[in-house]
Amino acid sequence: MSSSLSTKPFLGAPNCDGSSRFGSLLPSDLRTFTSSTLQFSTRHSHFRKLEVQATGSTYGTNFRVTTFGESHGGGVGCVIDGCPARLPLCEEDMQVDLDRRRPGQSRITTPRKETDTCTIYSGVSDGLTTGTPIMVKVPNTDQRGNDYSEMSKAYRPSHADATYDFKYGVRSVQGGGRSSARETIGRVAAGAVAKKILKLFSGTEVFAYVSQAHKVVLPEDLVDHESLTLEQIESNIVRCPNPEYAEKMIAAIDAVRVRGDSVGGVVTCIVRNVPRGLGTPVFDKLEAELAKAAMSLPATKGFEIGSGFSGTFLTGSEHNDEFFRDEHGRIRTRTNRSGGIQGGISNGEIITMRIAFKPTSTIGRKQNTVTRDKIETELIARGRHDPCVVPRAVPMVESMVALVLVDQLMAQFAQNQLFPINPDLQESVLKPESANMLV
Repeated sequence: MSSSLSTKPFLGAPNCDGSSRFGSLLPSDLRTFTSSTLQFSTRHSHFRKLEVQATGSTYGTNFRVTTFGESHGGGVGCVIDGCPARLPLCEEDMQVDLDRRRPGQSRITTPRKETDTCTIYSGVSDGLTTGTPIMVKVPNTDQRGNDYSEMSKAYRPSHADATYDFKYGVRSVQGGGRSSARETIGRVAAGAVAKKILKLFSGTEVFAYVSQAHKVVLPEDLVDHESLTLEQIESNIVRCPNPEYAEKMIAAIDAVRVRGDSVGGVVTCIVRNVPRGLGTPVFDKLEAELAKAAMSLPATKGFEIGSGFSGTFLTGSEHNDEFFRDEHGRIRTRTNRSGGIQGGISNGEIITMRIAFKPTSTIGRKQNTVTRDKIETELIARGRHDPCVVPRAVPMVESMVALVLVDQLMAQFAQNQLFPINPDLQESVLKPESANMLV
């Protein structure tokens, strides 16, 4: 397909001397580019396709993940591109985290009943990854599209209904489509693969837990990040590793659940045994990538790393993490207000971050809104929704953090450890056992 303009020539690239090749084209001329002046003709002898590429469903550069599917469609899933070959992998590796994410787990999550059973369709042969794209799919089995009949006309306050219409002029009404948290199934499946690579290759562990539900805040000194285990996190339905505060959080969620309302909270995520050197200045700093990944999750409203906003109350002498040499001769920091990242690069200390989640926007209480026809009305949303998203957000946060780290790990290995390292300043990203396995 070729195109022609009935006005002045429109040439996009600059001349070699830096002058514009738009010639005398002025802003006022751009207003003349109407549908009547822009003409398209098809020439079968010289056909060119005019296309606009839509983006936004893919994350990563080296370890690249694309999610697909909608809440009430046939299913959801992901395609993982760039996974190293010969990694032992099966559905059970992903199912553990998918079960932690799935709906219907307890009274403080959505009652929608889905098994979220995943199937690997490609990229794995005889239990090993082949290095080719891995496709994973989970079917939707408990859709109730009729629950969204009112919401097809009236916008849910603070939901993505209105903005999807503003952007696309059309949307998938049932379940919120791509804005539904069901989209995160693909992220969690891919994140499970990323976590396995990190653990096997560099001994890196990613753990997240609920540190706040509504006004119940878990004091930081009650959790030992050096010894925190998955068993501690999974010991209760709210995923708070402290039993006393877990009960308080559950009570806070129950109190609003029975009223048809919702509350928000905070998920804290830590990463242990992080290789030094991950992250690339200046635009690809590690904390910038982590923030982008975490904030891409549904319902997120805030991100902190290390001391976060509380660090603004300290002086430099109070906030600085002083260096020392440990018993193994490694350079360490006595404190960790930097959160394991300095200058956008991991320093080997535990990475600590906190992600804030807003209250679930779909609630069973009457609210004022506007219809797609711009008529003011009232809405009581139906459907099955979480009274608080943070318990199920825990594996989602872990997955996004793992996807960032495995992508950065591959970049660091390719750029700075392809040749022998400088042992006086650098450390291998490989844990010793892994290095022996690869010999």
